[in-house]
Amino acid sequence: MTAQQLYEIILKKRSFLCVGLDTETAKIPEHLLKSDDPVFEFNRRIIDATAEYAVAFKPNVAFYECNGTRGWESLARTISYIKENHPDCFVIADAKRGDIGNTSKMYARAFFDDLNADAVTVAPYMGEDSVSPFLSYDGKWVILLALTSNKGADDFQYHAEDGERLFEKVLRISQKWGSSDNMMYVVGATRAEMLKEVRAIAPDHFLLVPGIGAQGGSLSEVVRYGMNSRCGLLVNSSRAIIFADSSENFDKIAAEKAREVQQEMAGYLG
Repeated sequence: MTAQQLYEIILKKRSFLCVGLDTETAKIPEHLLKSDDPVFEFNRRIIDATAEYAVAFKPNVAFYECNGTRGWESLARTISYIKENHPDCFVIADAKRGDIGNTSKMYARAFFDDLNADAVTVAPYMGEDSVSPFLSYDGKWVILLALTSNKGADDFQYHAEDGERLFEKVLRISQKWGSSDNMMYVVGATRAEMLKEVRAIAPDHFLLVPGIGAQGGSLSEVVRYGMNSRCGLLVNSSRAIIFADSSENFDKIAAEKAREVQQEMAGYLG
């Protein structure tokens, strides 16, 4: 999917919502636990219920890998289901990979060749040769961790040397590796005011912004500081949508929550 195609879907759906599929078995409604693959069955119903309001889905790979080979199968089935039934939705494998070149090459094969995800989140700490294997795939995206909103972000990301903070250096240097057509950045919503500084360095790139909903981030502030002339945002909500209800009508409640976010987003798109 190209940047232009993604922008057209945003305009068509009047939404820049990404639904995070952080699916925990312990939180799946009890009546689904009798199915052969409860994680996939839960995801399938969430996906069908929210796809008209979302432009992207983001399975967090950790919530699948913790279940071993069975979890990987659930992840593969989930991505395949989205591709086959909702092809206008962008699929992000939230894996936060990044290693020496030959290892990253294998990670890229796993997520792009095997799983057929549209994008994968990548950690930039090991530099260009750890990221470039992911960028070698036409039509695929790297979503580079730039500025996160967890408490530990203060340990490194704001460290300054010669007047430049580490996250600013990541943004500046990484733009030499890829372009706004194959690279996005992760910027946490709970520090939305920092989006203005990110935009000063990367005005044209899409930003994946987690943290609204259960984590307390403000959509209005994300838009205020982070939106560009072509939207340029994918705003993620996970728990506030997928775990809004645990009854047999959980998917209907998830749809209502997704629609609420989409309606607010539509107002910002003009």
